[in-house]
Order: sequence, then structure tokens, then C-alpha cells
Amino acid sequence: MGAIRAALDATGHEDTAVLAYAAKYASALYGPFRQAVDVAIAGGGDRRGYQQDPRNRREALAEVALDIAEGADMVMVKPALAYLDVLSDVAASVDVPVAAYHVSGEYAMVKAAAERGWIDGEAVLLEHLTAIKRAGASAMLTYGAAEAARLLGG
Repeated sequence: MGAIRAALDATGHEDTAVLAYAAKYASALYGPFRQAVDVAIAGGGDRRGYQQDPRNRREALAEVALDIAEGADMVMVKPALAYLDVLSDVAASVDVPVAAYHVSGEYAMVKAAAERGWIDGEAVLLEHLTAIKRAGASAMLTYGAAEAARLLGG
């Protein structure tokens, strides 16, 4: 984060905001995206070496604080739903906007269950986004953005 902020500042882009993927967990919920774009790590490794351990709640606050100290203007928690506790902790502890990413697996579960008639997909999508907002997100990224905007009259 520090290198990005320094490079922007050095080239006259002091007003360019930087969003840090500060609390990005090594999650199985990224699966649909990775499958869609055929993502694989060279050498067959995994992301646990640089993404956070899902069992570790406290690490997120340390990573967020470091990113803010290095110049982040906004921080993100990813994925959102499985980490609402982390999202709430982060939102309560910082003075910058907090984004949450409702990732491909979270969205795909809603769509798959709705296709099978098990849930009202539109209602559940809005419940998911409401829970994310209620946990403290000031911004959200979601694969359901266009659908949510339509449902909310936007």
C-alpha cells in the first residue's frame, strides 16, 4: 500500500483515492469466479500464503491499521457474509470508509437456490446486502449490483 501511495503522490496524483483489500480471506467462496476465468496458481500452490486465515479474526484489524498507516483511503473486507463479524470490527475501529465484497460464491448460492425454487432469490439478495450494510459497510461490491438496483428502483 505504501508503495502505491508513494508512486501516486510522486506523479502528482495526491488526490487519487486508494482502496486496500485490507482483510482478504483465503476463502472457498471465490470458486465461481476462479472457475469462470480459469484461474490457477503456477506450481499448484494456494493463496493461504498471502490471504488471511479464515480462523483468524484479529489479523484483519492489524492489516487494516497497517494499510491505513501506509495511505489507504478506504479498506475492504472480502468476502462479506462469512466475515460480518470482521466487517463490524473494522467499521468500528477506523475513520475511513469500509467496503465489503459480496463475492461470486455468495451470489451464486443465492442464484442456485432460487433456480431450484428453494428461496426467493430477490428477497434473499436484498437480505444479504442489508446484513452487509448493517454490519458497517459504507460501500459494497456485488455481482448482484444491477439486480439490486432494479429491485430498489434505481
